[in-house]
Amino acid sequence: MRRRPCHLATWANNPKAVAYLHLMSASDLLIQTPEGLYCAQGDFHIDPTRPVARALITHGHSDHARAGHGNVLATAQTLAIMGLRYGERFAGSTQAIAYGEALRLGDVEVSFHPAGHVLGSAQILMDSAHGRVVCSGDYKRARDPTCAPFEVLRCDAFITEATFGLPVFRHPDTRLEVAKLIASCRLFPERAHLVGAYSLGKAQRLMALIREAGWDRPIWIHGAVEKITHYYQSQGIALGEIRKVAAADRAQLGGEIIICPPSAMQDLWASKFPDPVTAFASGWMRVRARARQRGVSLPLVVSDHADWDDLCATVIETGCSEVWVTHGAEDALVHWASLRGLQARPLHMMGYGDEEETTNVESAAEA
Repeated sequence: MRRRPCHLATWANNPKAVAYLHLMSASDLLIQTPEGLYCAQGDFHIDPTRPVARALITHGHSDHARAGHGNVLATAQTLAIMGLRYGERFAGSTQAIAYGEALRLGDVEVSFHPAGHVLGSAQILMDSAHGRVVCSGDYKRARDPTCAPFEVLRCDAFITEATFGLPVFRHPDTRLEVAKLIASCRLFPERAHLVGAYSLGKAQRLMALIREAGWDRPIWIHGAVEKITHYYQSQGIALGEIRKVAAADRAQLGGEIIICPPSAMQDLWASKFPDPVTAFASGWMRVRARARQRGVSLPLVVSDHADWDDLCATVIETGCSEVWVTHGAEDALVHWASLRGLQARPLHMMGYGDEEETTNVESAAEA
């Protein structure tokens, strides 16, 4: 793809250009509507929460990818995931776009770039006469063997999530968290280990990390995780031997790892396992009160969202002069950006959540 130079880098030594830059804003390209962010110059919405004529979708989680749009533009993997969840006719028409491919929509050139969140997830770069604007969608900077790593994009305005946008959230090394799980399995070989994990992305990442840690026994899964897991495997992602739990299996799974939607741990389904150890993989497990509220005995701080340090580092690395914060702990990140001299604003957008808040919706869809 032909890359245009970032306006900040190109015009940095031109006083008139710099004066013009200060007049530019992401609002020249995007506006908030009840459906979500809308680009009039390209006539499209990004991750709209209601049906629209043309939707650009960053990734397949249900709070960003909804059915019923006229046309959907997304990566091939996101489109496939949406098809698995909502049926093949989830939109009037679809169009796949590869990472780095440029497409002209009206007066805007759009391209999709890895977000590191889940398989197929993307940031959306919009390049126009008003400058370069990047909408991150959900993203993480931590290593994930199941999806393409996050790509830093130079831009004039950066639209970021802030799910864990507070300084208290600094995610640990995931290898240490997985090591805690495996150590518990060895310490309590008679007890089943139920691990609550978001069915798209988190569950498969955990499987891959467990394999990297040397676990060579079968990993057992709840039926709600099966369909997406098979799709990940079809994309060449090595997860080892995966077995779906049958009703007759549960009493025999002492010492085994069983991955399920977090909501399943509260169901009768979970009570049939031998003296289960309950674990939950989430960035929210940094907050001990949340673990206690859920009755989690083995909290695993594993997140598919950027933590505070990575949110701040990403804003700096983009070279942007303007920051919009879509959802999460918006005010803290806006305050931090303002102290650095950046134009910053919270969008207070409704309809977007994190893995904990949308798990029940996802579980129902998978089942």
